[in-house]
Amino acid sequence: MGELRIKRVYLSADASDGYRILIDRLWPRGISKEKALIDEWRKEVTPTTSLRKWFGHKEENYAEFAQKYRAELDGNQDALQFIAHCRQLLKQGNVTLLYGAKSETCNHALILRDWILNK
Repeated sequence: MGELRIKRVYLSADASDGYRILIDRLWPRGISKEKALIDEWRKEVTPTTSLRKWFGHKEENYAEFAQKYRAELDGNQDALQFIAHCRQLLKQGNVTLLYGAKSETCNHALILRDWILNK
C-alpha cells in the first residue's frame, strides 16, 4: 500500500511521488503543463471559490476555513468518490496531492489529505 502525500506543484517531480494529482481550482501561475508532470487535475475536491476567497491564505482564518472546507467535502459526492479513487491508486503505489499555495502549513491540501485518511 502506498502513501498519500502532499507537495507544492512548484517543486520538482520525483519518482517517489507516484501518481500526481493537482488539487487546485486554478492552474498554478508560471508553470507549464509539461513541467508540472501531473497525472490528473481534480478541481471538484477543492474549496468553493467563495470559501477560497474568504480564506485568502490568512493564518488567522485557517481553523475556521478547515472546519468549513471539511463540511464542504462531507457534502460533496465527487469528494466522496475521490476517496475511493485514491484508495485504488494507493494499492499500486504512492499518491501525491499537488497544490500551489506558498505556505506548507496553511493550505487546503493538508485538510484534504487528513480528511481522506480519516474517512
